[in-house]
Amino acid sequence: MKITTWNVNGYRAVFGKQGFAWVEEYQPDALCLQEIKVRPDQLKEDQRQLPGYQAYWNPADRPGYSGTAVFYKNEPIEISTGLGIEIFDTEGRVIRLKYPDFYLYNIYFPNGGEENLRVPFKLDFYARLLEICDALHESGENIIITGDFNTAHKEIDLARPKENEKNTGFLPEERVWIDKFLEHGFIDVYRQLYPSRQAYTWWTYRMNARAKNIGWRLDYYLISESLMSRVRDVQIHDDIMGSDHCPVTLEIH
Repeated sequence: MKITTWNVNGYRAVFGKQGFAWVEEYQPDALCLQEIKVRPDQLKEDQRQLPGYQAYWNPADRPGYSGTAVFYKNEPIEISTGLGIEIFDTEGRVIRLKYPDFYLYNIYFPNGGEENLRVPFKLDFYARLLEICDALHESGENIIITGDFNTAHKEIDLARPKENEKNTGFLPEERVWIDKFLEHGFIDVYRQLYPSRQAYTWWTYRMNARAKNIGWRLDYYLISESLMSRVRDVQIHDDIMGSDHCPVTLEIH
């Protein structure tokens, strides 16, 4: 099974630039999108569809903001949204698909915001998700969490760590939450497979950062330890344009 995640930073903009053309060739089984910034009723019928896929949308209440969507080939057992807390769930950040042998979470984690004002909100979001995942693990379930985590975990995960120590996305209080997930039965698949490889999934639009590869690794797959033996690879598709993020694919059998 191929699962691809991509923060599109505006679904309509990517669609208008034929930014999904690669999907037809690559054919992931599930395509998890974040920051769609649109409601499906704002789209024309052909814009709401990708050939060969069904879609599920979870837009934010606020227009033009946040939101997630999943395009999938194989019908999941069930689909649900949110974390069960209204202040998180009105922002359309979570879609959960239940498959026979794992739960797949597609998540757009909060950004810490200007002057780091939303960092407490972001940390509370991490805490609530971990609480849910702990309960699922305790009941014997396997979990795959993917999406834009909005945090670079270690210095290897961004080009300029020293310059960003006081910026959201690389604050110690944000990074420690990745540690907590790893301590609670999860594995960062990419870093497990490639412990010393420097690769990024997000580049600011400023300063020609992508061409210079001055980036951050913000888009992850955290999976239950029990699933690691089934992993074939994780690929960062840094050649695919259309957003300030690039897609990332997990192959699992």
